[in-house]
Amino acid sequence: MHTSVLSSLLGISVVVMVGCASSGVKNPSGVPVTRLNADEQGFVAGTGIESQDLVAVADKMARSILAIPQIAQASTPPVVVLDPVENKTRFPINKDIFLTRIRAQLNSRAQGKVIFLARDRMATLERERNLKREGALTAATDPNVQEFKGADYFLTGSLEGLSTRTRAGTSDYILYTFQLIDARTSAIVWEDMAEIKKQGLEDAAYR
Repeated sequence: MHTSVLSSLLGISVVVMVGCASSGVKNPSGVPVTRLNADEQGFVAGTGIESQDLVAVADKMARSILAIPQIAQASTPPVVVLDPVENKTRFPINKDIFLTRIRAQLNSRAQGKVIFLARDRMATLERERNLKREGALTAATDPNVQEFKGADYFLTGSLEGLSTRTRAGTSDYILYTFQLIDARTSAIVWEDMAEIKKQGLEDAAYR
């Protein structure tokens, strides 16, 4: 009798322990999260600008820039400043992510053939320079506190789109153009483009 009671109590304890262990956060029903490469198209897709487009366009532009004489044959590395991209499409995306990826590609693979200036950090840089001039900070690598470098070229671009929507679905054509502009003469020394067209039954929300 005591044995059966003890067994029952042990069984109840196991059930309670299992219940407590499984009472945590549960995965929601439906499709689980899937890890993809940035250049892959997933099942959540639309007709607009997506990661695989960004990767393909930025890679093409970085390779194209490295091939021009102004970069490949320069005796000293040209200095480049990023100028914001114009987004003329209907998609409210982070347009400057294209230039960020092009810059990262060139900095990591160009082996010092081009130098980018951190103009987006000017407030921090000016504060550091002023502190050095005032003697509050030492400047062992820059004892004369030189002025900031000027740009040889500006790298900029434009995203333009053409959209069509009917009962049959949605179609979007996007033209990606990028230019390298001579800061002294305003001449466009390099320009390249990529174009992507997509069609789908449903539109998607982009942000």
